Parts: sequence; C-alpha cells; structure tokens
Amino acid sequence: MRLACDLIEDTVQRLPRMNPISIASHYRDAGATPAEEMAYTLSAARAYVEELLRRGLPADRFAPRLSFFFYTYTNFFEEVAKYRAGRRIWAQLLRDRYGAKEPESWRLRAACVCGGHSLTRAEPLNNIARTTLETFAVACAGVQSVFTAAYDEAFAIPTELSARTALRVQQVVAYETEVAQTADPLGGSFFVEALTDEMEKSIRTVMDEVESRGGMVECLRQGFIQQRIAQRAYEHQRAVEKGEVAVVGVNKFATVGEAHREPDLEIEQASPEAARDAADRVRRVKSSRDADSARSALRRLSDAAAGSGNVQPSIREAVAAYCTVGEIASVLKARFGEYQPPTKF
Repeated sequence: MRLACDLIEDTVQRLPRMNPISIASHYRDAGATPAEEMAYTLSAARAYVEELLRRGLPADRFAPRLSFFFYTYTNFFEEVAKYRAGRRIWAQLLRDRYGAKEPESWRLRAACVCGGHSLTRAEPLNNIARTTLETFAVACAGVQSVFTAAYDEAFAIPTELSARTALRVQQVVAYETEVAQTADPLGGSFFVEALTDEMEKSIRTVMDEVESRGGMVECLRQGFIQQRIAQRAYEHQRAVEKGEVAVVGVNKFATVGEAHREPDLEIEQASPEAARDAADRVRRVKSSRDADSARSALRRLSDAAAGSGNVQPSIREAVAAYCTVGEIASVLKARFGEYQPPTKF
C-alpha cells in the first residue's frame, strides 16, 4: 500500500499525465464471480483513494490518473452489465463520498484481458470464437483498452500466427462491426438495463461486506478474500465437471479422444539461451557500473524505507546507479518483510 501510494503521489507531482497504477486484474481469473471481481477491484481502489486523501492530496489531483484492469469471459451480457454497473458505482463514490468535482475524476478508465481461464486446452481453435465474443462484449461495455489472448494460451506463449490472429480479432470487431461508433450500443435494452441494476446491487453487497470487515487491506490480511475466491474457483470447477456449466469441446460436444491428443498446432518453443543471456546481461551491468555509487544508493533506499517519507526518489536514484530490480526489491524486503499468505483456511 505504501509503495503504491508513494508512486501515485510522486507521479502526480512530477508526471501529472502518467497513469501510475492499474488497479486489480487477477480476481476474476483466480475464480471470483463478475460481481465479486468488480467489488474487490473497487474496494481496493477505495483503499488507495482513502490513503491518498489522508496524505493530503485532493481527489481531483490523482483520480483522473487511476486506471483499472479486469478479465472478461464469454458470459456476454453479464460482462457488459458488470462494466456498466462498475462505472455507476465508481462515479458516485468519487463524486459523493470523496468530493471529486471534475467529471474526469469520476470516470472508470478500464482495460481488460479477453481470454485467460476462459480458454481451453481441448480444441484450442475454439478459443478464437471465445475471444471474439469477449472482445465484442467489452466493446459494447465501453472498455477503453483490450488485450485479446491468443488461442494457444493454454500451451505456451503465442506464436507469430496466434498473436497476429488475436490482434485481428480486435480489428475485425473494431472496424467491421462498427460497434465503436456508439458509446453504449446496448443501452436502453430492458434486459441489459435490468441486469445492470441487478449487477450493481450484487457489487454493492460485496463491497459493503468488505467494508464491514475493516476494508480491503484488512480482508486480505485476514485471508477473507483469498478464501472466498478459492471457494468460487472450486465451485466453478465442480460445475464444469458435473456439466452444469457448459464448455464446448470439454464437457459439451467433446470430440472422443481429444482430451488426451496433442493438438495439431505450432507451439512456440522457449529459447534455451534466453535465461543464460539475461544472466550475462546482469553480470555485465554489475561489472561496469560504479560499485560504490550502487552501494550508496541502496543504503539510502534502505534508510528511506525505514522512515515514513516517499521512497520513490530513492528508488530512482538506485535505478540511475544501475542497481538491479532484484537488489532494490531485496532492500525493501529487508525493511518491510515478505508477504506470507494466511494459512488458516
């Protein structure tokens, strides 16, 4: 929390047009429902906002630079409703609770992944249809930026072909459907509006529960969020195994023997030299830098971390002295400790 807010505070003062943080992204792919994903993400954002306000920064100084990151699956209308409801809640929070005056501060500026856990190893070309539906959903929902996963994500990093195909999915949706010509193409639909209202209620219910338990930081410290997401992941997997949730090619219309057959795909192979080359580059940097300057910078970073001031200037100094990310992180770990997941569940 301190490092994130130090970064936001520092960039507001030095780089006011930079987006210093992308809040959340992992809840949905770990197992959370769409309503829980939005609720946990907005609850995390509230924790940042309240800490920054406590530091004396007005909401309109930093809120326009906050951005969000989500996952989107093939449950088309539910995903559209999730984003529409999230924008409502965020705008009301910033305007009414945190006193932001500028409309730019009320915007939920969001990016998302289309793919992730929604993609399957079985019949991987089906994943092109899935990411197309997901991309169209976020286009209808008004998300500002989209990452479309490749159809071979379940196997390896993408090949040139699968990466280009993922890009083409976005381009076909953007340029051949003309969906981007309308801000809210599904607005006014009785079904979508009713579902958005229902989604908003569900999100607020989860957010209220998080707040009643002491806020997002305290819920993470206690393991409540982790436990809830693990339970949801288990419930989803059981529903897939029982056929209660249809996954085409996996538990619906599955090809006999497909689950155990290697796909007829070109799979990207990791270069055996990559790790060695990376290690060599680090060694060259360490041998050519001013060792005394690097040690001094790391010592000053340690002193800054032990205090209560903003550590970003010391981190920048360490970077300028060619300290590695590992060295910088090690100094911070020595001062702050390392995260230990709660084990009571």
